[in-house]
Amino acid sequence: MIVAQRTLTISFRCFALAVGTLLLSGGLWLLCDADAALTGRILIAGYGPELPVVQDLAKAYERLHPGTAIDLEWDSTVRAIHLVKTGAAQIAVTDQPDPALKTTQIAWDGIAVIVNFANPVREVSSAQVRGLFSTQITNWAEVDGATARVEVIPRTSVNNLTAGFQNSLGLTERMAASAASVRSDQIVLSLVSGRDATVSYISLAAALKAQEDGISIHILTVDQIDPGEATVKNGRYRLRRPVLMLTATQPDPLTESFLSFVRSVDGQQLLRTMFVPVEMSVPATVPSNVQQLDPSSPSS
Repeated sequence: MIVAQRTLTISFRCFALAVGTLLLSGGLWLLCDADAALTGRILIAGYGPELPVVQDLAKAYERLHPGTAIDLEWDSTVRAIHLVKTGAAQIAVTDQPDPALKTTQIAWDGIAVIVNFANPVREVSSAQVRGLFSTQITNWAEVDGATARVEVIPRTSVNNLTAGFQNSLGLTERMAASAASVRSDQIVLSLVSGRDATVSYISLAAALKAQEDGISIHILTVDQIDPGEATVKNGRYRLRRPVLMLTATQPDPLTESFLSFVRSVDGQQLLRTMFVPVEMSVPATVPSNVQQLDPSSPSS
């Protein structure tokens, strides 16, 4: 189990300043005196590819608030939502809302369909993507490619990516597979770059980084829309999933404080290293109880 433990006592203090305000990256935070400091523990649970950026958010929050700490429990076997429901964790990171919990969207994750660079196919429709990942399209010649059998590299269902991929395409049938399911983006990149007829999907940020590093893959255009921050944010590129933080319906003050930081300009900038930050102006395409965030607004 991958567990990043920083099990210090959390102590979040508000200090009264004569001026009464502190400027933090363009956002004004009012600091007030408190006779008794809040203590406790914030535990964030998850099992998907969000771990690196959540670690960065936790470290940045701790630097802003000396004496505080955030524990992370992260593994494919972690039942993150269950931990929040039972009170064992304060935040679950997922892409699926739960009606019993408060759901807050913090970012979008674009999903890139990737092929080997030698594959002549550069553009597909949503229907063709569905066909490639079901059993409807079995040869690349059916999508104006070479005469070669399609090799699908499937993803595991516990990586927060598979459900988002299926939901964005309306895939309900069993997906095709030419190999064992793969959890790691890096293994997928290795397989696709090494075999001409393969196809798979990974987080857009990982795919773009792979291209920058010279890995022999190509990101397919879908429905004549290239994946990028702008097209993922406005929904024109449809292969995307929400990145959510689930909490109790009435989170404790420490949890609220951390969520406020995640929503801040600083928090959204950290998220941008892996994901696409959200904005209120973006039309929501996630379930109705998902709260789109305005980084400048206070927590609800």
